[in-house]
Amino acid sequence: MARIKLDLPEKFIFFANYTVRISDVNYGGHVGNDAILTIMQEGRLALLKAMGIKDELSIDDGVGIIVTDAIVVYKSEGFHGDELEIKIAVDDFSKFGFDMHYQLINTKNNKEVARGKTGIVCMNYAEKKISPIPPKFEEVLKEGF
Repeated sequence: MARIKLDLPEKFIFFANYTVRISDVNYGGHVGNDAILTIMQEGRLALLKAMGIKDELSIDDGVGIIVTDAIVVYKSEGFHGDELEIKIAVDDFSKFGFDMHYQLINTKNNKEVARGKTGIVCMNYAEKKISPIPPKFEEVLKEGF
C-alpha cells in the first residue's frame, strides 16, 4: 500500500504550544486522527491572533479563509498531558490561496508526533465566492514574524 509522503518547507514562520487534552485521546490511548486536525486548527488560529486577526471568517474587509483539503502524516504517538510545539510554514501561493504546513513536536522528547498540510483559499463569506488573497495578509505570511 502506498503511503503519503509530506515534505515540509525549510522556513517556519510561526510557533505555538499546545497541551494535549483528554478529549484529544482516542480509545487506543493516544492522540486521535481527528484531534490532529483540531490541533492544526488551533495553531492556525494562534497564528491569525498573532497577526491581529480575530478569526478565520474575517482576515481583511469581509474576506476569510477556508480549508479546501487536508493531509495528515503520523510519526509517533502523543498522549494526554504532552506538550506539543506547533510549527507552521506557508508556501505554494496562488492568486486565491496557499498551502499551510504544520509540524507537531513533543517538547519533552523532541519526537515528531505528526505533520500535516491544509490547502487554504480566501473567501468572501457574504458573497459566497472565492476572493484574492489580501495583499497585507499575504505579505506577513511570506515574510513571517
